[in-house]
Parts: sequence; C-alpha cells; structure tokens
Amino acid sequence: MLSSLVLALREGVEAALVIGIILLYLNRTGRAHLARAVWLGVVAAALASFAGAVALERWQVNQEGFEGLLMLIAAFFVVTMIWWMSRVARTLKREIEHKVEAYAQKASLAAALGVGTFAFLMVLREGIELVLINRAVELSSEGISVWVGTAIGLAIAVAVGLFFFKGTLRIPLHRFFAATSTILIIVAVQLVITGIHELSEALWIPSSKTEMAIIGPIVRNDILFFAIVLGVAAVVILREWMAARQPAVLAANAHSADRRRWEWEQRKHRRWMFAAVVTCVAVVLGLTADFLYARAQAAPPEAQPVTATNGQVRLPLSSLADSNLHIYQLETDSFSLRFLVIRKPGGEYGTALDACQICGPAGYRQDGGNVICRNCDAAIYIPSIGDTGGCNPIGVPSRTEGGELVLDVAALTEATRQIH
Repeated sequence: MLSSLVLALREGVEAALVIGIILLYLNRTGRAHLARAVWLGVVAAALASFAGAVALERWQVNQEGFEGLLMLIAAFFVVTMIWWMSRVARTLKREIEHKVEAYAQKASLAAALGVGTFAFLMVLREGIELVLINRAVELSSEGISVWVGTAIGLAIAVAVGLFFFKGTLRIPLHRFFAATSTILIIVAVQLVITGIHELSEALWIPSSKTEMAIIGPIVRNDILFFAIVLGVAAVVILREWMAARQPAVLAANAHSADRRRWEWEQRKHRRWMFAAVVTCVAVVLGLTADFLYARAQAAPPEAQPVTATNGQVRLPLSSLADSNLHIYQLETDSFSLRFLVIRKPGGEYGTALDACQICGPAGYRQDGGNVICRNCDAAIYIPSIGDTGGCNPIGVPSRTEGGELVLDVAALTEATRQIH
C-alpha cells in the first residue's frame, strides 16, 4: 500500500505541476478562455488511464514469465520517471510555457485543440506509468491495498497541487522529489528482483536453489519491504529535522514579534518532524519483530508415515476430503521420500513430491489458501499442483480406486530423478 501511495503521490504531483503551470500561464497572458480545453484534456487523459487499468485487470496474467517481464518493464518506467524529472526540473516551467505559447497563438479552435492535446498527453504519460507500475506491484501484493494506496496518494496529490498554486502551501519541491525518488528507487529494485524471481520460476533464465532462497523471501515478504520504505522515510524526515535545527539568520530589521513568531513556527515544525520520525521507527521495529517471529514459527510441517503394499501407496479419500495440505513420508529398505496430496477446488487431487526442480527437497507448507515453497517463499497456485514448471512441486500421477487414492511406488521413485 505504501509503495502505491508514494507512486500515486509522485505521479499526481508531477501532473498537477504541469497543469498548474499551463493554467497560470494562460491566465497571465490573457488566454483564460483556453482553460476549458486544458481541463477537457485532463479528463480525457484520466479516462484513458482508467481504461488502461481496466484492460490490464482483464488481462489476467498468471504465467510467471510474462509476470516477470511486466515487472521489469515497470521498473524501467520507475527509473525513467525519476530520470526525466531530475533532468527537466529546472527548465520544466520554461519549456511548458514555450509550447503553450506556440499552441495558443493559433486560431481559436486550433489553439484549443493544441493546448487540450498537450495537456492530455502530459497527463496521460503520468497516468499510463501509474497504471502499468501499479499492475506490476499488484502481482506481488494485495490488490485492494494497492488501489486504496493509489486513491489516497492521488487525493493528497490533488490537495498539494491546489494548495501549492494558491500559495497556501510552501513546499520545497526539490526536497519533495529527492525524497520520493529515494523511495521509488527501492520500489524499482523490488520490481527488478521480483521480475528475476518470476523469470526464474518460469525457467526462462537459469536459476538455482541458492538464488531462489536469497531473492524469494525478499520478493514475498511485503512486510519487510514496507519496513524498509518506512525506514528510508524516517531517515529523510530526520535529515530535514536536523536541518531545521540549524539557526537561520533573520533580517537585520526584523521586529522582535516577527522573530518570536518565526521561532515558534520553527519549533512547531521540528516537533511534527520529530513525531513523524519516532512513529516511523516504532512501526519499523514492530514490523521487523513480527517478521522475525513469523520466520521462527515457520517450522517444516510434520509428515505422516505411510507404507507401500504390492508396490502401491493407498490413502483413504475420507482423510483427504478437506482442502488442507497433507504431507507423507514413505520409508522402504532402499530409499526415503516425502510427497504431498491436496484436494483441488474442482474435486481432483494434486499429488506431487515435497520437492521441486529449482529448490530441491526444501519442501512446502500451507498458509491459508496458499501453498508456499519453504526455500524461496513462492506462492503456488493450488490448481496447478502436479503440473510441470517453475517452483511447482514435481508431479506424480495418481488415481482413485474404491474410495482410495492410489500412487505407484515406481512413479514416486521415477519423479525423484527430477530433483537436482
């Protein structure tokens, strides 16, 4: 939620700055009648961005390789967004005014079309970036929280834009963009790591158990990522608090009343920033403690011992009627192996080794409605258990006979050849 809020705030403020510069210039040059075209362009861009979000939502990407590509593309857009603003920040106002002047000098209808189209394209650029990046973030987060964060971020951006151009909010924009750029770089890093993880799961790029064990927990633990972002925010605010403590030189002719008022405002500003730092640090410590406790409690699930008769393992279907993950240990004179069984939503049974081709015999655990790889924390889509590919457990064929689920020992031992 926090990353989507920052993304929406950053993109929203950039769009608000562009629109504000256009409207102020039109008012200053006596062309206020063109403001309607500007707002029509803004509305059209917002609708086009919303249509893009709906299209991406309907395009239900569920193949790891394509998800990975989408995340890498989104990370590229985050980096280019930061680079673009840092490159044009000092000349943005002048460049926008020159382009608006060029369009506004045309005939009435052409001027309206030119200014409206310019506003449309500038806002659409921010909107499409936000939609694409949010979709990539949503793939590894809770979808509702992503869009709630986006709505809050856009609302704050609108308020910042209104107050800034009305003169009631004095915000050092260079510091705002520096702080948000730091956080967005972390977002880009997470998207890149997640993209690599998804490409590794799809076997589109070479992968190893060690690699997946390192990047998997980073990808899947949103709480840890949230704590990191909050920590960065605390550092940024602390830096501003330290800067605010430095004494400033008032004008030589400043009256004592003005000096006292200035000093009171500075103390209030420092108190708010200090409170923000303490809050961020407290939340970070709490989330980190919860994360470490959860990891300590994630012990390997206990396996139920089973035996084979006439080369077959038979399990009563009555013991598998729930949707829980059942793990079994088969011991013979020559080998020992673990396998799992879970009843799928459609009523079929997913049967597989408690191992995969990438992470080896690290095994799986159940977390609510998900099956999780204990090595890389990859969430396994339950209906796909038994299928080939990615971090899915190595499938083993099975069949039902007379109220029992039957697995051949030969099939189980053959499947172990796929463990690296």
